[in-house]
Amino acid sequence: MTRDEFNHISAGLRGRLTALAGRFGESALLPLSAEDVAQEALAALWQLSEKNYPIRDYEAMAVTITKNICVSHYRKRKVSNVGQDCLSAKESGYHASDLVDETDMSVVKEYMYKDLTLSQREYLKMRNDEGLSLDEIAAVTGKPKSSIKTTISTARKQLLEKLKREIL
Repeated sequence: MTRDEFNHISAGLRGRLTALAGRFGESALLPLSAEDVAQEALAALWQLSEKNYPIRDYEAMAVTITKNICVSHYRKRKVSNVGQDCLSAKESGYHASDLVDETDMSVVKEYMYKDLTLSQREYLKMRNDEGLSLDEIAAVTGKPKSSIKTTISTARKQLLEKLKREIL
């Protein structure tokens, strides 16, 4: 592949890779620039093409590289925080396994909730996390109780379908 061909391909991919890295960085609370991650992914893609690595779909390869870079940064951050988290867990009376379970649950919840609409996430949070009744949610939001009930039901069905897809 020539440099001009690569520049043409990378111009089309840069926006998607930057958006992907930005979403991952936001959801994982990573202090990294989405543009830097996209640039790093494109550099890796260029290195693969220079080595004549057989790439059938450049977009798919670039997305995979971007995800791997984000996960790598996330894991590095997690490893550096483990010692600090264990110390604060001991001081607060929690066991390290409780802290890990809580962190795992929040990561899973963020992943599962990311495809829901804002109102679905908000209503589920009020219902499940805060323990509010439908009447209380209706009072807070000003929406009809029947609408809230339908939104929560739809969100739960979507979560169940997503969970089934992930497991199977």
